[in-house]
Amino acid sequence: MLDANIQTQLRAYLEKIQHPIELVGTLDGSNKAQEMLALLQDIASLSDKVSVRQDGNSARRPSFSVGRPGEPARISFAGIPMGHEFTSLILALLQTGGHPPKIEASVIAEIRSIPGQFHFETFISLSCHNCPDVVQALNLMAVQNPGISHQMIDGGLFQDEVTERQIMGVPTVFLNGEPFGQGRMTLEEIIGKIDTGALQREAEKVSARAPFDVLIVGGGPAGAAAAIYAARKGIRTGVVSERFGGQVLDTLAIENFISVKETDGPRLAAGLEEHVKEYDVDIINLQRAEALLPDSEGGLTEVRLASGARLRSKTVIIATGARWREMNVPGEKRYRGHGVAYCPHCDGPLFKGKRVAVIGGGNSGVEAAIDLAGVVGQVTLLEFEAILRADAILQKKLFSLPNVKVITQALSTEITGDGQKVNGLLYTDRASGESQRLDIEGVFVQIGLLPNSEWLRDTIALSRHGEIEVDARCETSLPGVFAAGDVTTVPYKQIVIAMGEGSKAALSAFDHLIRRSLS
Repeated sequence: MLDANIQTQLRAYLEKIQHPIELVGTLDGSNKAQEMLALLQDIASLSDKVSVRQDGNSARRPSFSVGRPGEPARISFAGIPMGHEFTSLILALLQTGGHPPKIEASVIAEIRSIPGQFHFETFISLSCHNCPDVVQALNLMAVQNPGISHQMIDGGLFQDEVTERQIMGVPTVFLNGEPFGQGRMTLEEIIGKIDTGALQREAEKVSARAPFDVLIVGGGPAGAAAAIYAARKGIRTGVVSERFGGQVLDTLAIENFISVKETDGPRLAAGLEEHVKEYDVDIINLQRAEALLPDSEGGLTEVRLASGARLRSKTVIIATGARWREMNVPGEKRYRGHGVAYCPHCDGPLFKGKRVAVIGGGNSGVEAAIDLAGVVGQVTLLEFEAILRADAILQKKLFSLPNVKVITQALSTEITGDGQKVNGLLYTDRASGESQRLDIEGVFVQIGLLPNSEWLRDTIALSRHGEIEVDARCETSLPGVFAAGDVTTVPYKQIVIAMGEGSKAALSAFDHLIRRSLS
């Protein structure tokens, strides 16, 4: 099952196991079960602390559990965790075997103190780059707390259950049989949802922080760059964000980051966070800004957070980025996660053999259509304008695919469904004015980005598109408040441009502080 190179690497990891563990398979006569058994036997052959049994009694077949002999196993995999999930398997082996996780002791203590019984089920696809974060977080919690258990389920292998439970987006998490969450979630977010007192305790800790010299709101490329440039000046720097990495976390292939031929969003985000942590930067995660109050007490600017916490700073850099733009047509919100999707890489495998539409003819839309064409039965791409806006090389690839249809001058007007999932898309042919219908099972929306600036609407000057207006120095309409990245009026929303603007904003904030101290 595992080639020689992977076996060599895995053997080195398994040497870190401190306690015996056993892999217990619940198998059937399928080819996947035989592949799973081969995988388990390969792993066991690499360490004398790992054993294999085949007498499991899980309701899902094929599956296997990871646990210690004589103890109920709290981690299991329904499916073969390869692809993006292979790391999840390795970590489950190490942590079950006693190797300590790389998280703060206070977080471990918090997990261990959570009362109650929690059984999590996470439906994933092996091509999803967001799923491993959720799987690994829940596995870690299961290792640390006997009241928590978790099973990863490959939606591509258990298609009947995916259909029965109306799962049309991954990761989808159930807790004790009931829907718990969908999409990327961090360990801290999950803890906050099941430990009701965690958010209040964290808000109190956040509010107790001393004022910053520069506070950066947003942890994407612009925010990370601003943090590094500010910290290098030796001034007290803080970053507050909903999730460090921002929208980059939802990006798969990145091939235009100068000097790096190829990477992906999660890897880049991890690199950004690691670099920021090299400096004395106070990172405050899982916090959403709700209000900006300039000229507060002591001449400081105050940022109020949705949790109720408050932060104060001499200068503020807003780098809240942007999110996927919605179509805002009837049916979109109702069927989100039930046929309406925004990430073709994560959710594409759930539509295997089905008919889907892609909305948007820019680079993102055409790339999505190309990727989906290899998985689904039929792709129909709809573009509002008369021509596609994607790069020529992408269009050439698109038109070479036999199961792709392109419709231009199409105004999408409604997403229809049967009450549970999508069954069609209505659009108007802008050339003829006629209304048309597509019978489809999924809609992937790829129509650009919307700035995360709603919380600033009555405080700071915004463009008609909702972007923060900035000058060449990243200054906003408020003295001491700067902005950078996709949330601003800077043209061309690209990672490298956001980083440059974040660096510029930090230098401008530092210059402002110097001038302020001399005045």
